[in-house]
Amino acid sequence: MKLGEALSERAEATRRVEQLRARIAANARYQEGETPAEDATALLADATETMVALERLIGRINRTNSTVDMGADGLLTDALARRDMLRLKHSVLTSAADAAAGKEGGHGRQMRSELRMLSALPVAALRAQADVVARQIRELDARIQRTNWEADLLD
Repeated sequence: MKLGEALSERAEATRRVEQLRARIAANARYQEGETPAEDATALLADATETMVALERLIGRINRTNSTVDMGADGLLTDALARRDMLRLKHSVLTSAADAAAGKEGGHGRQMRSELRMLSALPVAALRAQADVVARQIRELDARIQRTNWEADLLD
């Protein structure tokens, strides 16, 4: 199995556990004299079984990520950490640019006699930096995705 397939299975199993959690909660109690729409005990058993399989799959994915070499990007785990930090940096830059541009609301003047709000940060430069970081994220993500579909999942 390829790493990319395992990642898809992990996402599906995670969705399934969340759906089962909601169904369990909806059927955990019922009114006297009625029967629940579904058997909460069976749903709970199904959720438990799915979580056990998910734990094994996540372990295999993590072992694979920690051994796959991506060349200049280092190990796959290093590339994933770098992508996370680039996403965080992009978020900080865009939030700072939005705040400096007054997109947070409440920064406009109601009357001419009120003081103007000035930007403490260079909005255009922040947006340009955010664009560069967004390009870096896309390029790194493409390399990670390619690696996911080339690497075999470890046991």
